Amino acid sequence: MSKKTTIYDIAKALNITAATVSRALNDNPKISEDTKTLVLETAAKMNYKQNKLARALKSGKSYNVGVIVPRIDSNFFSSVIRGIEEELNQYGYHVIICQTHEDAGLQSENIETLLNAQVDGILVSTTSNSKKEDFQRVLKKNIPLIFFDRRKQMEGVSSVIIDDFDGAYKATKHLIDQGCTKIVHFAGDQSLEIFKERCRGYKQALTDSGLAVNEEYIIKTKSNLDEGITAARKLLKLSPLPDSIFSSSDFTALGAIKELRKHNIQIPKDFCVVGFSNEPFTKFMELPISSVDQSPVDMGKMAAKVFLEQTTSSTNIKMEKKVVLEPELIVRQSSLKTQPVTES
Repeated sequence: MSKKTTIYDIAKALNITAATVSRALNDNPKISEDTKTLVLETAAKMNYKQNKLARALKSGKSYNVGVIVPRIDSNFFSSVIRGIEEELNQYGYHVIICQTHEDAGLQSENIETLLNAQVDGILVSTTSNSKKEDFQRVLKKNIPLIFFDRRKQMEGVSSVIIDDFDGAYKATKHLIDQGCTKIVHFAGDQSLEIFKERCRGYKQALTDSGLAVNEEYIIKTKSNLDEGITAARKLLKLSPLPDSIFSSSDFTALGAIKELRKHNIQIPKDFCVVGFSNEPFTKFMELPISSVDQSPVDMGKMAAKVFLEQTTSSTNIKMEKKVVLEPELIVRQSSLKTQPVTES
């Protein structure tokens, strides 16, 4: 087995002290940029591996960051995690991923586990029925806490979200511009701010266009295919029959399309559909589905940047930064009328 390279080997190769090498590797401000560059280049050539445990003990940091999501088998959350990792890895941090499966009790356990692991920060997308006490435990330990996508309104906690209201407004207004006047909304869990805001955006777009809000046209759903099928069956019983759907989820939109086609309803000629999240499958379908893009990788990167900003000094740990990203409506075939719209 080949001998591991040490800081003493690097010091000997450069004819400098081991203390200078150590300071350069730890980005000590007393060391010049030229020396730091020279040490880092030599360390890379000599295949030097820094002892992370020693580094952690010396700095008081674990260089681990906890990320809590409802589930990782979602393209949205896996993409957010990718963004977080891409931003943090370059600073030597590693990510510990936990899932809540939409269970507030499990979320509480995840927080306890991460605190026991002495993570340097926790980034979380909350589940419904989250308890503020769980997050206050993090703040009491003076550990940076950042919400992303789903958040709990708490003083002194930063968050990175998209403008769900604006995304829903754009989607609904697009359907109105296509000539749709009887638009059904598949509404998600209204205890979560993101779905509440999407429903609010839907209603506001109708009102601003002079259309009445029909509460019967708001169908509560969970974000999966089967719920979309069930919701489509409900809307087929409505009178007058709707002419379009704005869904708070791409999966429910897909389920609805499958069910509507069984009833020989032509999309988009007879019926328009827009989803939310811009899941990968939406553009690869035989009938590509219009959807609101949430820029999950950018959201992850921004959440990581907020964390890094909070760790630059002890005075920043309790800062409150609210970042709101702009959503983009991706228009595809499912919502574009194939024939000119005529007055009924």
